[in-house]
Amino acid sequence: MLPHPDAGGTSGAAALAQLPVRSALPALRAALDGAGAAVLCAPPGTGKTTLVPLELAGLTGDGPRRRVVVAEPRRIAARAAARRMAWLLGEQVGGSVGFTVRGERRAGARTAVEVVTTGVLLQRLQRDPELAGVDVVVLDECHERHLDADTCAAFLLDVRETLRPELRLVAASATTDAEGWARLLGGAGGPVPVVEAAGVSHPVEVLWAPPERPVAPAHGMRVDPALLAHVAGVVRRALRERSGDVLCFLPGVGEIGRVAGQLADVDAEVLQVHGRAPAEVQDAVLAGGGGVRRVVLATSVAESSLTVPGVRVVVDSGLARVPRQDHARGLGALATVRASRAAARQRAGRAGREAPGAVYRCWSEGEDGRLPRFPDPEIKVADLTAFALQAACWGDPSADGLALLDTPPGGALAAAREVLVAIGAVDGAGRATERGVRMARLGVHPRLARALLDGAREVGVRRAAEVVALLSEEPPRSYGDDLAAAWRTARRGGDAYAARWRQEARRLASAVGEPGAGAGDPLPGAGAGSGSRAGSDDAVAGLVAALAFPERVARARGVGGYLMASGTGAEPVGAGGGSRLRDARWLAVAVADRPVAAASARIRLAAVIDEETARAAAGALHSAGEEVHWADGDVVARQVTRLGAIELAARPLGTPDPGLLRDAVVDGLRREGLGLLRWTAAAAGVRERMAFLHRELGAPWPDVSDAALLERVEDWLGPELGRARRRADLERVDAGRALVRLLPWATGEAVRFEELAPERLEVPSGSRVRVDYGGEQPVLAVKLQELFGLRESPRVAGGRVPVLVHLLSPAGRPAAVTADLASFWRDGYRSVRAELRGRYPRHPWPEDPSTAEPTRHTTARLRRG
Repeated sequence: MLPHPDAGGTSGAAALAQLPVRSALPALRAALDGAGAAVLCAPPGTGKTTLVPLELAGLTGDGPRRRVVVAEPRRIAARAAARRMAWLLGEQVGGSVGFTVRGERRAGARTAVEVVTTGVLLQRLQRDPELAGVDVVVLDECHERHLDADTCAAFLLDVRETLRPELRLVAASATTDAEGWARLLGGAGGPVPVVEAAGVSHPVEVLWAPPERPVAPAHGMRVDPALLAHVAGVVRRALRERSGDVLCFLPGVGEIGRVAGQLADVDAEVLQVHGRAPAEVQDAVLAGGGGVRRVVLATSVAESSLTVPGVRVVVDSGLARVPRQDHARGLGALATVRASRAAARQRAGRAGREAPGAVYRCWSEGEDGRLPRFPDPEIKVADLTAFALQAACWGDPSADGLALLDTPPGGALAAAREVLVAIGAVDGAGRATERGVRMARLGVHPRLARALLDGAREVGVRRAAEVVALLSEEPPRSYGDDLAAAWRTARRGGDAYAARWRQEARRLASAVGEPGAGAGDPLPGAGAGSGSRAGSDDAVAGLVAALAFPERVARARGVGGYLMASGTGAEPVGAGGGSRLRDARWLAVAVADRPVAAASARIRLAAVIDEETARAAAGALHSAGEEVHWADGDVVARQVTRLGAIELAARPLGTPDPGLLRDAVVDGLRREGLGLLRWTAAAAGVRERMAFLHRELGAPWPDVSDAALLERVEDWLGPELGRARRRADLERVDAGRALVRLLPWATGEAVRFEELAPERLEVPSGSRVRVDYGGEQPVLAVKLQELFGLRESPRVAGGRVPVLVHLLSPAGRPAAVTADLASFWRDGYRSVRAELRGRYPRHPWPEDPSTAEPTRHTTARLRRG
């Protein structure tokens, strides 16, 4: 355990000597001297984040001096690591040890160890791929699998292979896929060494504390309040049963606030740690309690890299918040998921950093075995637009040449490239444009970079930067769902968010420089000068948000509902409860998510705009043309102007394009089925006969099932489709006449259709009786007396298939069924004759029907004849 710089007790020099990772340093040096790269696995508290960089830089002994860059996944971890290392050396941050995070740098000319975020390292690699002056890069907490960290690793491996083979690389973590990282870092040369450091972790007792009653599973951003109440109750229990500070893990800032409210009366100081907390608050938490018992409510930022002094107990909600992307709708969101087993181990380990401790897990032991082993890599689930731009700027638009632990999903990467092409960041081949390179260097998502560059031309640099700063870190819920109102709140606010917002706005304004530099052409209707659209806060906020998310401009439909240009329905979260957005005609939606199984997205932050702004910002989505399609049971032909999925204007189309018309008719058939056509009894019969021959003889006799006919609809309905303009035209089509086009005319077999599957069969009486082909076997239903003299059952399909004969009484009622007429005359006829002879005495019932004269008439008529 490493004391905080502000804590009393052990000196920095003494702490250096006590860190357990020291025993692994010889093996690590040997690995770097040999392979040039290594994987370092060291449990929490061993000093991998602090001692290792100092040793590699030669700051703790007589070794050679090197410049070391340590990459951390989070700003809070980067600042904390730099402060600890500086304290170990007895210095202030900014001397031998410094840090750089977005918007803040404390490092100088003599800085040997610089701690940076992975995002900052990416920017440096893009500007200076050789990393001139850097000797070693340590990728810390690589097990978390953040997208920026994976990208950094891929770029660094490329640099080692092509530019600087002497650059040394360490992937460090407490829990990770060590073998996978070793293979990745070794490349074609084989796995690099894995160096393991033994820890001095204290035992941590596991207590299972599931809720007494079932709680709803988390989905989207929603966590069942009953679970949060249970977590608060477990914290109270831990305070009663255990000594020391309590560290409680919760998925997000909102849950931390709600649990903090439920613990307001406990006899302890309740503190909150998350990525949005001010640096001074984070530092105070890491400084220790000074004798005051504390409850620290934290997100996953406290899982690794951070040491919270005094903690003896961990309460784990078992939840984590991760990014998810709905690529089909262009909606990104955070989702609440079950924490992985690796994360649970990391969290539990926080209780054993200084002394024996305990972890209260708010789930059952049975559930524990069903948790995922590791968290999902961001590259598999997150928005890949920024990654795609980084890869394009690196010179590998497809990312095929990058060494990655996981291949990015093809669909997600394709969706990202579409966005980049639309905003002018890459060309048609995926190569980064000059504008794209500038976007990548702004340190924000490419969408926001587009809004900043183009918005600066329209509304001025300062105002564009301020709105983009609001969009880069979503404001607190208390700021409301109106972007312009949130902007005004931030300008006059004195809270931690407002301070961060002002700092980020200044950074962005400085990064843009001259108004309009690097921007695209002026928007339609805009003047040539800077700030040509400058106006009210609503107008500015709406324009900048629409530039960032043009597919999310939305027009009202119905009460409280909107349709976005992407085609997704949306509703303000506060609709029906006082949302200021619900009465607007047009919105620029900045933040929205779509819960699982929900019909519409939820608008969390948006600005009111007018149609002119929507058209200007989303101009690439504007289209005008003929629309001919099948809707509401008929063909609809219109001249339509659209903004994406939003219909701006429409008028009936008198002479639609024949090709579009044909496509619409075919679509109607495929949607509603062949019942749209006129099926007479004769047409149904032709289809049944064709189906019979296909079933019994196969090719060349065609398949006439619904699926097959719809698949080949052009082949047999071609002329009729060319003449059809509406449903009524289809209803007049004689399906039977059309079907015969499918008969095998080309082979000459079609002429045998009547021979192989005759519509009617002539029986001995002279009658021509219809054959029913609708069942599994052809059926001939005929009066028994008409078959006298016929010794064998009729056959069809060239004699292959016997007809099933339904023998009828003189009244036309079923008397017997047979597929073997000879057998029936011999064995079955006697019983039928005995039963029916008395009932129908006027009809002939000969002793031997196989030789008798067939007839359609009664005995009396036969005598008269």
